[in-house]
Amino acid sequence: MENNPVIKAENLTKIYQMGEVEVQALRGASLQVQPGELLAVMGPSGSGKSTLMNILGCLDQPTSGQYYLEGLDVAQLDDNRLAQIRGRRIGFVFQSFNLLPRTSALANVELPLIYMGIGRRERHRRAATALEMVGLGDRLQHKPNELSGGQQQRVAIARALVTNPAIIMADEPTGNLDSKSSEEIMGIFQYLNEAQGITIIFVTHEPDIAAHTRRIVRLADGVIVEDHPVLNPRRVETALPSTEPVIA
Repeated sequence: MENNPVIKAENLTKIYQMGEVEVQALRGASLQVQPGELLAVMGPSGSGKSTLMNILGCLDQPTSGQYYLEGLDVAQLDDNRLAQIRGRRIGFVFQSFNLLPRTSALANVELPLIYMGIGRRERHRRAATALEMVGLGDRLQHKPNELSGGQQQRVAIARALVTNPAIIMADEPTGNLDSKSSEEIMGIFQYLNEAQGITIIFVTHEPDIAAHTRRIVRLADGVIVEDHPVLNPRRVETALPSTEPVIA
C-alpha cells in the first residue's frame, strides 16, 4: 500500500511586489514527497527554489495553490499552529550555520527545546544525543570558533534533529564548506535518512551534492521542469554510531 505523501503541493504560485514591479517567483509548481525520501531541489539563481523551500517549510505562504503537510491544509492553520509545526515537525539547516558565537555546541543545540518548554536536564540529554548522532559527542562544550566549518554545520544539523522532526529542509548546507567537509556532511544526511528514516529535502545548485540524493527536482523560472530519480546515488561511508540513538 502506498504511503500518503508527507508533502503535497499543488499549483503553487508566489508573487512578490518589488516597488511597482510584480515578480513571479513560482508559476504553478506541483510536488509530492513521500515519507523517507532524500531529494534535491535544483535550479539557477532566481529559479524559485528558495521560495519553494520557504513555502514547504511553512516560513512563507503561496499567493495561490494548495499545500498539504502531513495531510494538513497549511492555509487553514493559524500562526500559533504554524509555529508549532515548524518547531516540532520540521528541522532547518542553512548555509551560514546560524550558531550563537559565544555559546557552546550543547547550548546551541538546546535552543529549540527551550522554546518548547523542555526542562534543563531533559534538554541536556536530548542535545547531547543529537550531537552524538552527528559525531560530535566529544565536542559538547566547544564554541563555534573552536570548531571547523564542517563541525559547525554538524552542530546546526544536531540542532535541527533535536526536536525529532519528520522532515529536515537544508538550504545550500554545504555552500560554505570545502569539498571534503561537504562529503562528510552529505554522509551524515544519508545516515539520518537511512538509519533514522527522516525525510530530507535539499536546495542546492551543486550537481555534486545532488548526486548524493535519490531524486532531483529541477526548477526554471518558477516552474518544475524536471523530476527524476538518481539511479546510482553517490555513497559516503561514515563513522557514526552503528546503533540508533533515540532523542525522544
